[in-house]
Amino acid sequence: MILATAGTMLALLLAALDQTIVGTAIPRIVADLNGLDRLAWVTTAYLVTSTTMTPIAGKLGDLFGRKPFLLAGMVGFVAASALCGLSQDMTQLIVFRGIQGIFGGVLFATVFTIIGDLFPPETRGRVQGLFGGVFGLSAIIGPTAGGFITDHWSWRWVFEINIPVGMVAVAVVLVGLPYVRSKASWRDIDFWGAFTLAAGVVPLLIALSITNTHAWTSPEVMGLLALAALMLAAFVFVEARVAQPIVPLELFKNTTFTVSMIVGFLTAFGMFGSILFTPLVFQGVLGISATNSGALITPMMFGLLAASTLTGFVMRRIKYYRFLGTLGVAVMIVGMYLLSLITPSTQEWRVVAALIVVGLGIGTTFPLYLTAVQVALPRKYLGVASSQIQFWRNLGGTVGSSILGAVLANRLPSYLGTRISALHLPAQTLQHLPSGGANSILQPGVLAQLPPAVANAIRLALSDTLHDIYFFAGLVLIIALVSTVFLKEVPLTGVPSRSGFADPVPEDEAAEEREAVPA
Repeated sequence: MILATAGTMLALLLAALDQTIVGTAIPRIVADLNGLDRLAWVTTAYLVTSTTMTPIAGKLGDLFGRKPFLLAGMVGFVAASALCGLSQDMTQLIVFRGIQGIFGGVLFATVFTIIGDLFPPETRGRVQGLFGGVFGLSAIIGPTAGGFITDHWSWRWVFEINIPVGMVAVAVVLVGLPYVRSKASWRDIDFWGAFTLAAGVVPLLIALSITNTHAWTSPEVMGLLALAALMLAAFVFVEARVAQPIVPLELFKNTTFTVSMIVGFLTAFGMFGSILFTPLVFQGVLGISATNSGALITPMMFGLLAASTLTGFVMRRIKYYRFLGTLGVAVMIVGMYLLSLITPSTQEWRVVAALIVVGLGIGTTFPLYLTAVQVALPRKYLGVASSQIQFWRNLGGTVGSSILGAVLANRLPSYLGTRISALHLPAQTLQHLPSGGANSILQPGVLAQLPPAVANAIRLALSDTLHDIYFFAGLVLIIALVSTVFLKEVPLTGVPSRSGFADPVPEDEAAEEREAVPA
């Protein structure tokens, strides 16, 4: 049990650390490979493939057992990391990042499902809280480690560092995690469902990812969204007619499952909104260096880690644990409100305190809804349910980042014009002002070369824009807050299967499983 748990946590750390450690090396990668025009695709390729693969891997794990997919995910992830480190141009790196995302999706889908296999419901919450803390740990050490490795070795080692970590994780899982045979065969795989899901999710995510360079009404974005809608409609049609669907549609009849998906999707707005735009607060509004701003974001992850661990311990001790989710989302809303009040004169510690509040709210939701969904459904849906939580969070984060980014692009020019006009500057002075909006604010030394009144006006314009962004994210979180009340509590009691591990359940044995809790 100890080896299996340790190996699974190492697998999660492998995937989670990669998401935070690579970002620091991006500028050096672009300079080395000369690919500034394709910079965004290094992240987009990974996001698209990992999100698409997550629900597919969850279903396959239910059919064939978790151990083969966890091992395949780690081996493939390490191999793809090695290829990323050997990339000779930007195209190769983008392709290898896409391959890495496929195996990353397998890891994320499998890791949290294995918790349901290893531990009974009454202890599962606190273990999931600890696993949620791995995300916080990766966010804390990832950027620092990425910067150190890039500065002292090479950006290629940002990817190659996954090799020794992955080898240790593979060895521990190979020894500690048992394999349970399944009667399922390749004929049980929903190939058409997997194809239509990928054909719908990929253009959807690409369309949302390019909205920072293309208008929402552009032919590229509208065409991709139309294709996504068509293929996702085909996916629903297929899933209603196959024996082993990737996503059984009847799961959405279960209130616990549906509410958890809605809350996960909506809270991702707040999570990604705070993480994505906080550097603009520190560097643009307060004028703090990039290095120091990264350090000031760290306390948010400590709040997430503390709340995630505490929620896992508390939820099994109270009857109406759904109100923990209500409390967590309410705390997130308070944090968003505090962030919306920031101005150039705001003290740094107030921003840090607001981020800690947001982290406490986010951390509360992590173990709560995953545990509730796993207990509310029959064990044969364990992989599907766990992977859906991750899928809807990723989707919500992508949609939220695109919409909030559109708010930034649309509101900032207007606020800049208003703030600069209020200074009544001479025409010749206006001609020498930097253009480029927020980008000009973040360029080192640019604002220092401007008159103090002009620099302050630009910072005020950015703070006005960020106020709108955090206010909009808060409105979305209010919908999530209302949704949390409709969660149906499922008793967190039960016993593990023999040897402490859940067996993969073929279709002909499904009758032996306990019934799902009525919606």
